Order: sequence, then structure tokens, then C-alpha cells
Amino acid sequence: MNFKEEIDRRRTFAIVSHPDAGKTTLTEKLLLFGGAIRVAGAVKSNKIKKGATSDFMEIERQRGISVATSVMGFEYNGAKINILDTPGHQDFAEDTYRTLTAVDSVIVVIDAAKGVEAQTRKLMQVCRMRKTPVIVFINKLDREGKDPFELLDEVENELDIKVRPLSWPVGMGDRLRGVYNLYDRKLNVFTGEDKQVAEEPLQVDVEDPEIDNYIGTDNADQLREDIELIDGVYQPFENDTYLNAEVSPVFFGSALYNFGVKELLSCFIDIAPSPLPIQAEERSVDAYEENFSGFVFKIHANMDPNHRNRLAFVKVCSGKFERNTNYLHVRLGKKMKFSSPTAFMAEKKEIIDVAYPGDIVGLHDSGNFKIGDTLTVNEELHFKGLPNFSPEMFKYIENNDPMKSKQLAKGVDQLMDEGVAQLFTVNMNGRKIIGTVGALQFEVIEYRLLHEYGAKCRWERVNFYKAAWFKSENREQIDDFKKRKYKQVATDKHGNDVYLAESVFDLDRAKDKFPDIRFHFTNEF
Repeated sequence: MNFKEEIDRRRTFAIVSHPDAGKTTLTEKLLLFGGAIRVAGAVKSNKIKKGATSDFMEIERQRGISVATSVMGFEYNGAKINILDTPGHQDFAEDTYRTLTAVDSVIVVIDAAKGVEAQTRKLMQVCRMRKTPVIVFINKLDREGKDPFELLDEVENELDIKVRPLSWPVGMGDRLRGVYNLYDRKLNVFTGEDKQVAEEPLQVDVEDPEIDNYIGTDNADQLREDIELIDGVYQPFENDTYLNAEVSPVFFGSALYNFGVKELLSCFIDIAPSPLPIQAEERSVDAYEENFSGFVFKIHANMDPNHRNRLAFVKVCSGKFERNTNYLHVRLGKKMKFSSPTAFMAEKKEIIDVAYPGDIVGLHDSGNFKIGDTLTVNEELHFKGLPNFSPEMFKYIENNDPMKSKQLAKGVDQLMDEGVAQLFTVNMNGRKIIGTVGALQFEVIEYRLLHEYGAKCRWERVNFYKAAWFKSENREQIDDFKKRKYKQVATDKHGNDVYLAESVFDLDRAKDKFPDIRFHFTNEF
């Protein structure tokens, strides 16, 4: 297969949703169809001891939620699929926002009973900003939920995007009889006997009188009526409107019962974009360029707890990434080669010799990488859109076991590199403050420090409103500001100056008094 064909067959996408909409379950079932796993693990069931494949951290298995993005690749019908399963919980939204920079399209999962929820709105804003093509999967049809037409209206109004249903449910909850595939005009009949094994659905055409034998005459008549209404109200589906992020195709199904998932996957492969051009500060980078380029969008410590290793996740943007080849680390200005680059199946990894645009490669990292770093053949490129956001919750971190101070320092250092939270060192007394966007992050950090590094920490509350990075060419004003505000000035992990404001008023007053100082709420500068 030549270079162009390899790129054309790749589909790299993220699955996003509000917590508990069934995102991780959907990921499992997609992997099941790809032959990547044999049995899907129920995310919260106590009967099935196997955890979800994409929830590979111990705390994820215990809590039944995803707290970090996981990457999985598999082959299906000649396509190479790369799925990034993201955390749904808002406390881990930063990880999700960064992941959206590394994908070409998105599948949004919505609970049929709850409809559009807060976190889904926020994620959709990011997709709209980036003009990312979005497919909507309305999940949990095996339970009673809202009317399908009502759900379509809600998606349009709440997420501010036009929709076009490409599948339609026959009934819901106990009355669920099937899903009609509007994309290829066929019906899939729901049997719902086995939650664990993907079975071939029965398929009949909607105009065929035989359909009454499968779903009953009343259901068949209702379905024909609904389809007539859909074709009358919604424009026919055109792939370009989806690729331009103007229209979102909508699918209905039940990820738990493996129903409607295959139709979603087959249609997705057909219509979703292969790797798209990516905007760097210097120029637009096309996937089909010969020279390799890629950027680090995530760092994860302890993928294998036995070997204290760190992995940098690199999205290949252009050209071909090859093992044992020298590439330029743009920020450090030095050449590096990688002897064991890996491809992912959640925490399972295999060494690869080559990767193409759209692929996610794991590089072993001994501290050389930061989120946003660029690798190229020889060109100075800086990819945009990977900020660290200003945290809104702050706590002092203290060592709770004097014998383990080295382990604590190493653990904090490595976890902060992942971008899960940020470390600030107060200039006045050298005390360490952890800043996060959500309270649950502190629990995750404490848990991982203990279980991955053997270090115990304790927290002490500190009341700050916001962290603002600051810069100025006026040296005198900077020195004066640091003297006056010495109790609130700190440095981040990379040595940048940060002002820990106590309130909105405090920050506004600082801006007025020191007009030459620029305050930033992301440190992407």
C-alpha cells in the first residue's frame, strides 16, 4: 500500500460526552467489532470482573469513570481506526480539550433519557471553535427516554448545530424493536439476548411487507410515517456539510446491548475525514507532505507501574514517522532518535517501525518532553492550540512521610508533566501549591502518588481566586510588582512568573496599578 493510500484509510477521532452517557461502553463495543477485544467489559457491573479496556488506571476501575484520555487503534473493513476515549467528568476537561487538538473528527454520545447535558455543551463549543466534524450517537435506547424528534430539536438548539438523522429507532425501552438505517435504507432488528457478543443483525428493507413480521404492523406503519416526516423536514445528507462541520449526522442505539453500533461504525468509516491539514504558527501543514512532523498532546507517567516509565503521546501530522530515525526536538533544538516507539491498545503497547499521519505514537520519555512540543525532520514548526488553563482550585501539598520525600518530589514532578494539574512554588517561602480545575483532581493525585510512587501527601487549603501568568518589558515595573506582591508571586514548573490573585478585585487593582504588565490565563506564550 502506498503512502497516500495509508493516509486515506486512517480515521482518528475522539469520543466525548457528559459523564455516564455510555462513552466508554461505546468505545468497548467499537473495539469488539474491530476484533481488538473478544469480550466487552462492563464499566460498572460487579458481575463482570473485567474492567473496561479503555479505563486502564486502577482508580478508573474503582470509580467507574475515565480520568485520563486513552488511545486505542484497530483495523476494521480496510480502515485503520484510532480512537481516543476521553474523560467525561468536568474536573478532567483539560485533558479532553487537549485531546481534541489531536483528532480529525468527534463522536458525541448523548443519553436518550437525559438529553444534552452541561459538559456536552462545553465540549461542543470547542468542536465548533476548531470546526471539527461531529457525529452524534444517542445512546441507551434500551431504557425509556425522550421522544426522538424532541431529542433532535434539543441537540440543534442546545449544541447550536444542524442535524440529520442517519438511523431511526423503532420503539424505546421495553418496546424497542429495532433501528432503521437511513444511510443504506435497511432495518436492524433488536433481539437483545446477549450483552457480551456482537451478533450479525437481521436486515430487511423498510418497504418490504416482510418487515411487519419482524416488528409488527403498528411499528412498521409508524416507522414509515416517521421516515416520511424526516425526509420532509431535514435536507438530504451531504457529506460535505458534515466535513465542513455544518451538519451533524445522528445515530440511535444502545452501546450496552451492542445495538446500532455497527451501523455507526460502518457509516463513520465511509463519511469521516482522513487526516486533515493542521495549522502551525508558521504555516498550514498538510498530511500528505513527505517530511515528518508531529506534536506532543499528552504525557502519561507509569503506563507500566513496574517500570516507572513516562510516555509522550505524539500525533503524527505529516510524512512518515520511522523508528531509529533522527528527528529535531524544536524547543530543545536537538536531534533525537527513538528505538522503541509504540502503538496503543489502551495500556497494551507494541513496538512499531513506522507510523502515518493520523496515528498516535508513544515515545518513552525521560523528561525531555512538555505538552505542545514539536518533532520535525528539520523544520522549525510550532503547532497551536495546546494551552495550560489557569487553575481555579488551590491547595498546599505537604509530605506526610519524611522517609519518602524523594518519591513525593519525583511523583509530583512527573504527574505535573502530564498536565493533570499545575505546580506553583511560592517565592516567599518555597512552599508548593497544586492548582487544578476541579476538586476530584486532588483525590486522583493523592491516590496516584500513594499507589504509583509509594508517597503520602496531605493537603492544606489556600484561598486564591485565579493564577495569572505575567510578563512585561518594563523591568522596573516587574521588580516593583514582585516586591509589593511578594506573598502572592510564585513560579510554575517551567520557571514562568505567576501571580496568585486573591479575588477579582485584587486582580483588577493589580492591572490598574501596573499597566505595563500583561496578565495571561493560559501559559501558551
